[in-house]
Amino acid sequence: MAPDGAPSRQPTSRVRRDALITHLREAGGADVASLARAFGVSVETIRRDLRHLEAGGRVIRSHGRAVPAESAAFETDQGFRSRHLADEKERIAAAAAALLGDAETVFLDEGNQPLLVGRALPADRDLTIVTTSLPTAVELAAGPRTTVIVVGGRVRPTTLGAVDAWATRMLERMEPDLAFMGANGITDDGWLTTPDPAVAAVKETALGCARRAVLVGSHDKFGHSTFVRFAHVRDVERVITGRELRTAAAGRLTALGTRVDRV
Repeated sequence: MAPDGAPSRQPTSRVRRDALITHLREAGGADVASLARAFGVSVETIRRDLRHLEAGGRVIRSHGRAVPAESAAFETDQGFRSRHLADEKERIAAAAAALLGDAETVFLDEGNQPLLVGRALPADRDLTIVTTSLPTAVELAAGPRTTVIVVGGRVRPTTLGAVDAWATRMLERMEPDLAFMGANGITDDGWLTTPDPAVAAVKETALGCARRAVLVGSHDKFGHSTFVRFAHVRDVERVITGRELRTAAAGRLTALGTRVDRV
């Protein structure tokens, strides 16, 4: 109870914020006005709650909307990833595919953004695609001049990506010309992160065996940690993201030793 005998407001705020997280995770995201209506509070109250949750790394705010931040306890599913920031991700994929050069063997990481890169790769030349992603393998195997090698292992239900020792041992015997890597979060000091230690091990192995590596990811990945570090931006030759990433954030990463292309 507050000193004047009235109920304390803090527990109410905490309960509402927890409910906000649950709502955003179920819906995939929402705008501020609809959240205010859903919770029966003012728009300013919702904005204050979202600022608090963003400071704690639990949500990401952008253009009047909020989406749940990925963490060790939560990952977005394939359906959400395919819808979220679709235009930006298509731009990133096109820019990444243009870096193929004379590569003949390409590693595609699990996740929606590497799949989009795979779709953007030229169909009129012979390519060998190595991937841990079942959706990527199934789709790209239909290409008449594409050979697909699926890395085996335990399949994670959220992303349908293969992990664990089977995957890392298989990758250790390969040396792809180019790897297109994804990350769930990129911290301000340049660490690439993912929620699952098993995924981190696969990503670290892929980076270690590829001759070249490019990180691809939408702007909302930046400034966040999702639990497990698997590499640093210095470990990739460049980062490709959307022009929506702020200039200051791109400058920090450039100062850390990598090239950042905002497309």
